[in-house]
Amino acid sequence: MRFLQRLGSIRAKLGSTIVFAVVVTLAVIYVLFAWALRNSQTEADYLKLMATANRAASAQLRNPPSGVTTLYLNADGYFEGTAPTELPPEFFDGRSHWGVNDTIVYAAVPKVIEGKQIATIYAYRDAPPRGWVGGFAKTARFLRDYRWQLLAAGAIAAGIALVFSRWLARGMTQPLRDMAAAASLMAKGEYGQRVTTTSRDEVGRLAQAFNLMAADLESVELQRRDLVANAAHELKTPIAAMRAHLENLLDGVEQPDPKTLQVMLGQAERLGRLVEQLLDLSRLESGDVPLRRGRLPLPPLVDQVISEIDVARGDRNVNVTNGIGDDLPPLIADRERVAQVVFNLLDNAVRFTAPGGSVTVTAEGHGGVVQVRVADTGVGIPAEHLPRVFERFYRVDSARSRDEGGTGIGLAIARSVVEAHGGRIWAESRPGRGSDFVFELPAAAPRAESDRSGTPDVTNGRTNDADGRVGPQVKPRARRDA
Repeated sequence: MRFLQRLGSIRAKLGSTIVFAVVVTLAVIYVLFAWALRNSQTEADYLKLMATANRAASAQLRNPPSGVTTLYLNADGYFEGTAPTELPPEFFDGRSHWGVNDTIVYAAVPKVIEGKQIATIYAYRDAPPRGWVGGFAKTARFLRDYRWQLLAAGAIAAGIALVFSRWLARGMTQPLRDMAAAASLMAKGEYGQRVTTTSRDEVGRLAQAFNLMAADLESVELQRRDLVANAAHELKTPIAAMRAHLENLLDGVEQPDPKTLQVMLGQAERLGRLVEQLLDLSRLESGDVPLRRGRLPLPPLVDQVISEIDVARGDRNVNVTNGIGDDLPPLIADRERVAQVVFNLLDNAVRFTAPGGSVTVTAEGHGGVVQVRVADTGVGIPAEHLPRVFERFYRVDSARSRDEGGTGIGLAIARSVVEAHGGRIWAESRPGRGSDFVFELPAAAPRAESDRSGTPDVTNGRTNDADGRVGPQVKPRARRDA
């Protein structure tokens, strides 16, 4: 495995693995083949001994083959030459013989001169061992005798396997090489890279996942660029306004009267509000803002927020109504954060509702959640903008929104707060007839009777009665008429 880890490509690893597998397979086949044909050498040995004996009988043998010894049996019945430990049988009948005894394998041919046999020539060699040892010896001898043929066949098979493996690996790993090249370009900021693949295997699914990841990164990068550009623009606008007034004061074009100072103070407050909301949104998205959850009755909270909107947007001449019934179950939520959500939604609705229009807050409980709806009679939002209205600094009509004084991150904060509570928020719209911003938060479980008569709720330093209604610090429910 360490050898494979040193290889620099999957093609090399796959080719090496396949060639190694082919070599091992051929080696096993060769051994089994040699074991099956181990006895085929016996007849060949007899023929070789017979040929050696014939050459010796015709006086043509100069050097006998390795391991072969010749022996003469004369007409008197005596053996001449190097005799083995156990002599072979004596043949003098004018015919050729071969055979094996306990120690040797032999072949015997008659030596005839002028039609008369004058001797018998023997050629013999040591008999191979018998049993398992003899079988292995014959197998090893077969492999040794045909080693060059076997090596040549193995080399050809390994070469063919290597060529096919590299050809297959090239097609299989092409998407991986494309992904590596695309990843290198993405590391340089080119997030538009995609990989083309037609396979349905693991590599194909990996390529599809890579393309999805690349699309997500491209979307995040575009959002990041938009965020930087929008944040810079939002910060630049009040700074440029204050700078212009300061330059006019230095040049004497304007006088430091209360009106000019009030304008500069307004720009400074807008700049501070934007920075504060950016920090707040960053803390919410990173989870650094702890939520102080408790039983939260919604009607009095909406009354309070409407009174704040009345103060902040009193010049809009928009009728804001709290339509939440008293039987609504309380929420389990952080009071200040829910108030922030309601304020942002109401402030957004009032700013985009024409004078004389109306904004209504309603709510209903079902399935363990409370669904709150802020409906206005404004211009509405085109359908293509609805999925993006909760993005930071996203504006349907940027010129009009900046004139209205919004920072562009109020809805993003509302979404972060709602999701931090485990709820969800969305927008619905009827172009030309108004928009609905809806969010859902978990509802509190019904209280036991003993709890209702016990200690009242304390939420964010405010005392609630047994029904969860806030004490005398909160004004009675307001109805604002334009």
